[in-house]
Amino acid sequence: MTATTPTRDPHSTDPHDVDSATLRRSIVAGSVGVLVHWFDWAVYAYLATTISDVFFPDAGGATGLLAVFGVFAVAFFFRPVGSLIFGHLGDTLGRKKTLSVVIIMMALGTLMLGLTPSYDSIGVWAPVLLVVGRVIQGIAAGGEFGSATAFLAEYSKPAKRGFNCSWIEFGSVMGFLLASGVVAVLFGVFDDQTVTDWAWRIPFLITVPLAAVGYYIRTTIEDTPDYRALEEAEEVPTAPIKEVFQHNRKQFFQTIGVEIFMNCTFYVVLTYLLTYQEDTVGFNAGTAARLSVIASLTAAVIIPLSGRAADRWGRKPVLLTAGVLLLVLSWPMFQWMNQGTAVAGFCSTFVLSAVLALILGTHTSAVAELFPTRTRQSGLSMAYSIAGALFAGTLPYVNTWLIDWTGNIMVPAFTLMIVAVVGLVTVSTMPETKGIGFIADKEQHAAPVAAPATASATRSDDEPEPQGAATR
Repeated sequence: MTATTPTRDPHSTDPHDVDSATLRRSIVAGSVGVLVHWFDWAVYAYLATTISDVFFPDAGGATGLLAVFGVFAVAFFFRPVGSLIFGHLGDTLGRKKTLSVVIIMMALGTLMLGLTPSYDSIGVWAPVLLVVGRVIQGIAAGGEFGSATAFLAEYSKPAKRGFNCSWIEFGSVMGFLLASGVVAVLFGVFDDQTVTDWAWRIPFLITVPLAAVGYYIRTTIEDTPDYRALEEAEEVPTAPIKEVFQHNRKQFFQTIGVEIFMNCTFYVVLTYLLTYQEDTVGFNAGTAARLSVIASLTAAVIIPLSGRAADRWGRKPVLLTAGVLLLVLSWPMFQWMNQGTAVAGFCSTFVLSAVLALILGTHTSAVAELFPTRTRQSGLSMAYSIAGALFAGTLPYVNTWLIDWTGNIMVPAFTLMIVAVVGLVTVSTMPETKGIGFIADKEQHAAPVAAPATASATRSDDEPEPQGAATR
């Protein structure tokens, strides 16, 4: 399929001066796959109790949930595999190609989940196929964040990069919102037994048309101005992963810290909280699903505002504010939630979601600006996947196990407070990157470049940058 060539002002020398329609397509192309990805993963988490009954009927109770969340965590351990594959492909072949492949791969894994027979039908092969489907999803997910973030960051002018990149996480939250809405309708239309018998498959099968639309959008957009400048300068790396560890090691570990901060908060508030409110607080499934919708709506409204705030005041002030709020408010919000009233559930969910949204709207631009164009997708993909595999993916399992073992229902508050400290320490070590350029910044190259320097690295946000200059 032939890509649409971006339309630019012929008198402009800034390759980011694309027309508004092209910019909108790039934003949709970057965020639509994230929406599909998180819709898939949220449906799995929201239907954890049902999936436990379908695939682990002999376990029951906390043991069954542990099995379901264990399979949930398995997919995270395959994310680093996907990050190595798609990070390398994105930095050597282009962002657009990996964006198209990962969305199809994610849809295939989810379709497999939706079509897998139950344990009662095929016995132990049912959970085996469940794990295989989750592994496929995990490999695809390892390439999604790095591809989408590099794509949108490189399509954006420096002055609006925070706002534009925030739409990635808007897409992720809309995926959760769509998933929670579908699950709420599912339990509203069907009784619990019907959902367990067959209706639980419906949300997974919805992924196919969503992915088809996303694939079409991603194949009709041109690759980023920065990556095309890299190709024109013949500076495309051959071993980007090696370059990350040779030249961007510090940035790599800073990104892991930021992504632990984001991912762990994300999974507690938008994934685990629904199960916690149902199984620990005592809300019924319908109420828990409605609270999840509130969480997603709150985050969706605040995320773009957070991105604008990051463009105006900087990435660090917004992230540090979120870290302080998470540290201070986690304990009282979970205490309030456990009163079990509708007001307590609504208000505590709203506050936690608002804090999460501050992180979501800012972290993408902050970490994208740490890496040079040569290694951006590899660095982002690997760091994001490692944070998810070692920490975020296991958090629902760990929280469920610790509550069952200790009997302390405040365990999630403790974990969020620890995550807040990780975020505060990491962000304090990072430079403020608001407004930096990619194409013209030379002093931060990941590797020596053959082309001679032709321009100053320091420019105002509105000053044109030379097209085809050595690329950061």
